[in-house]
Amino acid sequence: MAIVEEYRSRLDKAKSYGEVWDVVRDSVEFSLHKRRSGMMLFLDDLPIQLGAYHPLGTNNIVLNRTLVQIVETTQESKPVVNALVYNLLLHEYLHALGEFSEVNVRRLVYVIAKSCFGEDHSATIIAKKSPWAVLKGIPLEGVSAPKRVMEIVKDFEKTDKYIV
Repeated sequence: MAIVEEYRSRLDKAKSYGEVWDVVRDSVEFSLHKRRSGMMLFLDDLPIQLGAYHPLGTNNIVLNRTLVQIVETTQESKPVVNALVYNLLLHEYLHALGEFSEVNVRRLVYVIAKSCFGEDHSATIIAKKSPWAVLKGIPLEGVSAPKRVMEIVKDFEKTDKYIV
């Protein structure tokens, strides 16, 4: 049970994408004994139906900046925002690790979240229902942000190796 409390605390208190990422990477290594280094995160304004994506053959994850900003402005709870970002990053990280089946990835996201956070944590609830459960009751008709330049998240993954 101590591992669950540690993961809960780390995710709930995370203050940056990099800190959420550390929890994602560590929870995958704990649950699946797999790890991949050198991942990069980009923020882009994507259609609201798309939470994030991993371009096949790259070390990149592109996260929907607009979606995260909507959740940040409508949720009182930073831990819920962190749980959403955790789910989106975990999903794409599993693709980056070679799992291409959407059905299997969704199942693994739930299995990993449940084993690391317990059944009643917001990360597990979001994994079980879907990331869009966080948007329930928020009017999204016509929501579109002006297209901004894609932005790289600095200090996303701390590494002591230079990656080309």
